Amino acid sequence: MPTTQESTHWLARIARKAGLCDSDSLNIGSGTSADDAWAMVCRRCSISETELAQVVAKSAGLEMASFEYADPSSARLVPPSVARQFLVFPLSSDYRLLTIAASNPFDVEMEQAVRFASGRQLEVRIATPSDIKDNINSRYSPEKAAEGLLSAAPDDVDLEVVEEDSPGDDASGLMDADKDSTSPIVRLTNLILREAVERGASDVHIQPVNNAGGVARFRVDGLLQNFMQLPAAVLTRVVSRIKVMGKMDVTVRMRPQDGRARLVIDRKPYDMRISTVPTRSAEKVVIRIPSSISADSLDGLSISPPELAELRELLSGKEGIMLVTGPTGSGKTTTLYAALRELAVDEVNVMTVEDPVEYELPNLTQIQVETKQGVTFASALRAILRQDPDVIFVGEIRDLETAEIAVQAAMTGHFVLATLHTNSAVGVVSRLADLGLDLPSIAESLHGALAQRLVRRLCPDCAEAPPQTLPAKLQQLVDRYGVRPAKIAKGCKECLQSGYRGRIPMVEVFKATQTVKDQILNEASGAALMETATMQGMRSLMEVALERVEQGDTSLDEIERVLGDEMKPAEESTAPPSPTDTESRTPPRPAATAPDFAEDEAAGNSEQPHVLVVDDDGANRTIERALLEKAGCRVTEAKDGMEALRLLTSGQVFTLMVLDLDMPTLGGREVLAAIRANVQTAGIPVIVLTGTPDPEAEVKIINAGADDFIRKPLEPARFMARVSAGLRRARG
Repeated sequence: MPTTQESTHWLARIARKAGLCDSDSLNIGSGTSADDAWAMVCRRCSISETELAQVVAKSAGLEMASFEYADPSSARLVPPSVARQFLVFPLSSDYRLLTIAASNPFDVEMEQAVRFASGRQLEVRIATPSDIKDNINSRYSPEKAAEGLLSAAPDDVDLEVVEEDSPGDDASGLMDADKDSTSPIVRLTNLILREAVERGASDVHIQPVNNAGGVARFRVDGLLQNFMQLPAAVLTRVVSRIKVMGKMDVTVRMRPQDGRARLVIDRKPYDMRISTVPTRSAEKVVIRIPSSISADSLDGLSISPPELAELRELLSGKEGIMLVTGPTGSGKTTTLYAALRELAVDEVNVMTVEDPVEYELPNLTQIQVETKQGVTFASALRAILRQDPDVIFVGEIRDLETAEIAVQAAMTGHFVLATLHTNSAVGVVSRLADLGLDLPSIAESLHGALAQRLVRRLCPDCAEAPPQTLPAKLQQLVDRYGVRPAKIAKGCKECLQSGYRGRIPMVEVFKATQTVKDQILNEASGAALMETATMQGMRSLMEVALERVEQGDTSLDEIERVLGDEMKPAEESTAPPSPTDTESRTPPRPAATAPDFAEDEAAGNSEQPHVLVVDDDGANRTIERALLEKAGCRVTEAKDGMEALRLLTSGQVFTLMVLDLDMPTLGGREVLAAIRANVQTAGIPVIVLTGTPDPEAEVKIINAGADDFIRKPLEPARFMARVSAGLRRARG
């Protein structure tokens, strides 16, 4: 039997000192956790946890903790990871002192960690490990954080998840938990997806952002825009919810996964494709949303009349292959579906093979590629040829086998439509040759090709005529392209201040005339094919685009962003570029309304916190910027509340906001209320600065949603201690 001297744990010493029953036989190693030590003492000494807590409090000369009146805002001062690691719970706070409940009042490491995280001195009160854990789980749960974000959201954010197959056992219990439509995580996920659909987004990105938890972004009209920031704990659960919806393995986080989910939003079904990839800090999810815009005919696509007439002439063919080219997201599928709607009359047998089937159309036989089941583009095409088709649509020609079967079908009396990835219409010749087709087969089967790009349409509600004297940047574009725009972007509520709403296609139509076929057989270059096509009436993408600028449909900025150097204006080059030259040239990087996180990470900036400083006093802003930049932060300034709100909706991701309380026009209270009332900004941590002597100001501003409070005049050491603590809490 070990002696009592071998027991060195502080709790055993307190139990012996208090004369608890059988305490002399306690043998608890000094490294035993408080949780286990409490359980051992209670069991050996036949005492309850509450009674033991009273013994510990009396021995340490401390008060017992009361959770009944715990201030919820104080929990913001201690990250969940610190609370769980050291088994502590914040009870109340002011700008100097933080009161916590702890089960080990003698833990020096705990005291240092909590002081470091909160930026405050500590007052410790005693509570049982069970009570502390219960309160931690209640206050720090992802559901609580999600509820805070949802407080600024509409009440009705439900959507229906259509269960096509029963989920497997790999959902690890999350499916049953997350089927509850009232769960905050489920409702928050629904909110993100519903908002994405309502905004017409083609993709949803939910991704981690170092130093700022995570962010949900939408790709609208080809550009990414921020929707809302997510705390780290919420980000993880939202990702898990989406993986459950997509029948993916939520227990696997270190490898990419793909899934699909059918959702019903406002009675419309959406087949969403889901992709996850692991990143350094968490998983990233991208959800592809099929477009709800499906034109009944080509007339509804806003294609320029000359190109529309040429396209209809190509579609009147009875045999041969017509290819639609362009990068991902250029509207190829939408154009082809509109064409299929016109072709699919009762007397014509139209069959498609797609990956995936994005729209279900009447009068068509549509085949979904299922590689795991052996249904590939090539195998489906072979089967289609035995189904007496008139028109065949191939979702994409990716390899030689598919290309050979498509060409065979085109050469045996079928009309084949397909997509292909090239930069220009004439580029289909070199691309098919690169896949391995011989030139005679290409020449005999090719009927024509269409190249397409999408540019944003100027918002019809706010587009305005340009001023007589153009801004320098716009004048440079006018000089470059030789076209003066009829209208320019302005921005209004209808277009979310972007100046654009919707997109329109830029199309060039290449017809494989006999002259072109002869040139293909003679191995003519891409430049020669382009010259012949131009002489026969084909207009380039750039020519079509510049005409739309003159008509006031789009802007030179959009043309520069989408086409850029892919096509030089006619006056800059007498000979059009060859397809080889065009395809080898790196396309211009599109301008974006949100930061490029991949670029930030590549540049080594992913760890740099981004702080928004809002203060009407220029001297204070200068001091705050200097202190923050010295600490390694990136700083953006706002001189008043109105500018702050504009910056918060500009697409930038802020790790933290330092907000002056007393400002003219729009004060800090109004700014804070606007931030917390907007689901897009509700997750941003805010530290408030004020010089008011009102002793109740702190309570009022914390209750209004501030995360911390600093009194003026500014003391550099205290200021940076609070900011550093706020940044640590933002990282979770």
